[in-house]
Amino acid sequence: MGVPEPVSTDPFPENRREDDAGAAFVLESKGEWWHAGFHLTTAIVGPTVLTLPYAFRGLGWALGFICLTVMGLVTFYSYYLMSLVLDHCEKSGRRHIRFRELAADVLGSGWMFYFVIFIQTAVNTGISIGAILLAGECLQIMYSELSPHGPLKLYHFIAMVTVIMICLSQFPSFHSLRHISLASLFLSLGYTFLVVGACIHAGTSKNAPPRDYSLETSHLSRLFSAFTSISIIAAIFGNGILPEIQATLAPPATGKMLKGLMLCYSVILVTFYSASVSGYWVFANKSNSNILKSLMPDEGPSLAPTWVLGLAIVFILLQLFAIGLVYSQVVYEIMEKNSADANKAVFSRRNLIPRIILRTLYMTLCGFFAAMLPFFGDINGVVGAVGFIPLDFVLPMLLYNMTFKPKKSSITFWVNTSIMVIFSCAGLLGSFSSIRKLVLDANKFKLFSSDVVD
Repeated sequence: MGVPEPVSTDPFPENRREDDAGAAFVLESKGEWWHAGFHLTTAIVGPTVLTLPYAFRGLGWALGFICLTVMGLVTFYSYYLMSLVLDHCEKSGRRHIRFRELAADVLGSGWMFYFVIFIQTAVNTGISIGAILLAGECLQIMYSELSPHGPLKLYHFIAMVTVIMICLSQFPSFHSLRHISLASLFLSLGYTFLVVGACIHAGTSKNAPPRDYSLETSHLSRLFSAFTSISIIAAIFGNGILPEIQATLAPPATGKMLKGLMLCYSVILVTFYSASVSGYWVFANKSNSNILKSLMPDEGPSLAPTWVLGLAIVFILLQLFAIGLVYSQVVYEIMEKNSADANKAVFSRRNLIPRIILRTLYMTLCGFFAAMLPFFGDINGVVGAVGFIPLDFVLPMLLYNMTFKPKKSSITFWVNTSIMVIFSCAGLLGSFSSIRKLVLDANKFKLFSSDVVD
């Protein structure tokens, strides 16, 4: 009788995906918990924080605070549940590094794989386009201050941003962005504090705008505004790439994501509340969709020192590069899974040339659509409502219930089920409100325009 073969003791057999270049290169697992916290913060805390006063405009003080707090608690709970599901799979020897694979495995459905990949790709590409568009707008604002009648248009600045993004996109892996994500964290704190200071200055100056905190008089308009505001807040808290962020953690990843979430939500607590309170306090129901525009009105002088607003815009511009890079990683992983050779070195000619070509092509297309559709914010509102709700408010609860099977009489089961139902309805109503705004703004849309539609 022959000697029996030794049993494999490798607890993570899926880590050795010899032919999976997307896992080996883009989603390499080498990070610590604080690196995941940096990536999470970059994915959630962005210039959209400056939209919060506008969201409060449709809700008022009390409901605005309630929605902001509830959304924060629900998303933290949702992301924590997803991390528990990922930890459970890892302990079972099935470490998932992609959202689509996790959903297909736990739910046992092949179509779920393609549903998640479609939603993820749409949301992430939309954010990449939006980041380029907003970065181009930041450059345009600075240029218009220095040269009010200069010949350069918005699409010129978008082209400049696209070239920079093409260069930055050559960072080979998600983990290699950890220092950029750390810089992004400090940048988000920097421009938030600058804007809060500018709002306080504006609110206490002799040129302080009149404040009216009343909501719209029409009940129907008030309802639509409320659901639009709720959708805005939900989209601001969304990220849709938590499994890919957790994939950057060195195994075993168990328990590390909670620490990363704590770091991220500490930054959220400081930035979200300070920006929403200060902006809404000053401008009330006249708050612009970007509070910087309220501080820099088209007519009359700026309501805060020019150097403060200029520095805030520079910080926002720099962070947008980091956001565009982080949200591009899912697309890069999909491309390299099929184009690269995991048996060759990451910087070998065999892998370097396809990476340069494909990532350059992807960023060029994002830049082209950003220049062509300077009203992409309205489209992104629909994409956000349709995409973030299932990825961040429905699937995590469903995955947890399917994995841990809490009793139907338990509080956990009913809390999770209630969140799924409530936010599915909110997503549908938010989508309807976003589509309504898209239709109302349609007469302002102009391809390759030099003005961004708010």
